Amino acid sequence: MKTIYWIVITALLIGAWIARGAATSSPPAAAKPNVVFILTDDQGWGDLSLHGNRWVETPTLDRLANSGAQFERFFVSPLCAPTRASLLTGRYHLRTGTVSVTQGWERMRSTELTLAEVFRQNGYATGCFGKWHNGEHAPEDPNGQGFDEFLGFCGGHWNNYFDTDLQHNDRMVSTHGFITDVLTDAALTFMSQHKTRPFFCYVPFNAPHSPHQVADRYFDKYKAKGLDDEQASIYGMVENVDDNVKRLLARLDQLGLTQNTIVVFATDNGPNGHRFNGKMKGIKGSVDEGGVRVPLFVRWPGKIRPQTWIRPNTAHIDLLPTLVVLCSLRFVPLNPIDGRSLAGNLLGQTDTLPDRMLFTHVGGMSAGGLPAEPGSIRTSQYRLVLEKEQTRLYDMLGDPSQSTDLAAGQPQQVRTLQAAYERWFGDVCQTIRPSRPVPVAARRVLLQAPEAHFTGKVRYKQGNGWANDWLINWQSPADSIWWDVEVERPGVYQMSLQYTAGEAALGTRLTLTAGTKTLQQTLQTSFDPPLKPSPDRIPRKEVYEKPWAWLGLGKLKLPGGHHRILLQASSVPHGQVADVKALLLTALE
Repeated sequence: MKTIYWIVITALLIGAWIARGAATSSPPAAAKPNVVFILTDDQGWGDLSLHGNRWVETPTLDRLANSGAQFERFFVSPLCAPTRASLLTGRYHLRTGTVSVTQGWERMRSTELTLAEVFRQNGYATGCFGKWHNGEHAPEDPNGQGFDEFLGFCGGHWNNYFDTDLQHNDRMVSTHGFITDVLTDAALTFMSQHKTRPFFCYVPFNAPHSPHQVADRYFDKYKAKGLDDEQASIYGMVENVDDNVKRLLARLDQLGLTQNTIVVFATDNGPNGHRFNGKMKGIKGSVDEGGVRVPLFVRWPGKIRPQTWIRPNTAHIDLLPTLVVLCSLRFVPLNPIDGRSLAGNLLGQTDTLPDRMLFTHVGGMSAGGLPAEPGSIRTSQYRLVLEKEQTRLYDMLGDPSQSTDLAAGQPQQVRTLQAAYERWFGDVCQTIRPSRPVPVAARRVLLQAPEAHFTGKVRYKQGNGWANDWLINWQSPADSIWWDVEVERPGVYQMSLQYTAGEAALGTRLTLTAGTKTLQQTLQTSFDPPLKPSPDRIPRKEVYEKPWAWLGLGKLKLPGGHHRILLQASSVPHGQVADVKALLLTALE
């Protein structure tokens, strides 16, 4: 009897020991992979030494490309915000509400299901460190679109790259150092804090987007190669990005996470200027090949073989479905997905993809609506380029530089592709409306000048109403400035005007109206400081940074629903009012 007892006990102990070994060894193999998704801003296909650029030095990105998969023809949109919307949703940007890059048309609807939300639904920690550019107001901001942690900025560009203020979740914080280094520091901290659970770390660097600012050691290096100030600063920023990618990869090594982390690197559009780009036609903003073909590298040690080449045409809309499959995520689409999974290609299960048409559109909203052109269609052989009163057809296999227009000789091919584009454009624009009220859903809402409408002599300082621009030339009671808002958080709000004004503006009587309620305030303090010094290597196209003052206008009760907040001057004694940067709404209850 005792013999049987000890046999049973021994068997149970051995079984427990085996089970314990299995329990401790199985989870790493079964654990969901982390994802580090690095995106750069205005870095073209040619801004890598790997692609034959004899000036720039990108050893880390070159190694990253060779250690995993490189995509031969990966296409995005010609501009920043549209590409980001497609990368995050797997949908063409026009479906998401993102049309262009400013004045509210960069916004992505909060009802879109983003990569961050999908990862978070699957138990991932989610962080975004860099340029968002898909909506700055809740619930369209990074925190509202699935990111637990955010450090960066929400507009299309930032004014200064050294020791700047950045947005940390719902507040502004001061930072020290160069912006790409600072964003990398935050990403490193995020990965370290979440090393024991799966994470999605999105790092959309804003370099090498203008303004052209970079540390001396990078700039001087490229000046010594004989480059002009613009290219020296751009290539300096690219090399700095390369150094920071090295830091990200090194941290994965230090944490023992390299084997179980998918690293993705891509850029958001063609180069922001004419420089080496593999003899392709077009730059940023163009629907030609050079404006939309960019690098894409994907590394996953042990899963994706080094020096894998993905040769079929692929696009930004494919990233979400691909990562869903690679990470075995539960995913129930809220909206139709335009992209397809490339997991089979990455894992070596296939080297082909069915041919398809990939569509491109660039342009902004006008008084007559959204124009269908410029646009483009890419197949495995052809690119059709549609511009105002001009249609061109290129054989991309025989003429990758687009030197010979075949449209006149192949009218049937042109008609077929053009008809497909028209069907696509009509489909993806179904939900685009001519007006987009700003959501008032948070305790603090800063209505920026580029989101405003205006009449009379008022105009933008820079001219285009890009991010950080302000309104000038406000001179008389005939001039009006207003914001259309959709109040999702009804209540009483303190209204404060962010402004500058010279001595001539003193005594001006301002009025702020919403519905039947009007506030009045007199300008009694002038504030007209000089622009802040900016270490730009070349003069910028965007506005410079400057200090601003605040003027409290009073309290207004805003019920739920649509409202127009109208700013006017009822009395202008000296023919000059103020420059306007923003209107701040702060909830009081």
